[in-house]
Amino acid sequence: MNGLTVSQLAKASNVNVETIKYYERRELLSTPNRNRAGYRIFSENTIHDVNFIKKAQNLGFTLNEIKQLLALVREEHYYPTQEMQQFATAKLQEITEKIVQLENFKSLLEQVTDQHPHTLPLPKQECPVLKKILKG
Repeated sequence: MNGLTVSQLAKASNVNVETIKYYERRELLSTPNRNRAGYRIFSENTIHDVNFIKKAQNLGFTLNEIKQLLALVREEHYYPTQEMQQFATAKLQEITEKIVQLENFKSLLEQVTDQHPHTLPLPKQECPVLKKILKG
């Protein structure tokens, strides 16, 4: 039987064996065949799937979103334009909200780092970071 074992796939994809097993449990990878000894044997194409998953994660997609994208990639003659438009709109909104959160966090950290050394150390109850976290 031709194909790759879990360790061969992990090495070829430059990820940990546990990563492959995790992706398999999350159903991001197609269920592999097994050889006579019971070892999983993945197709060579699975390398592309793992690389796709890693690249999508680096772009900020969640594993659930990646699962949806993989389904689209695997469908040769089907491309749901309206669904992709909705997906892109929702992701754009999520990113916009995250940018606002990061800008607020940056501002908070600037408050802390702009403190004059003679006013430090602040009492714990006066720390802007801890106050923000405790208030929500």
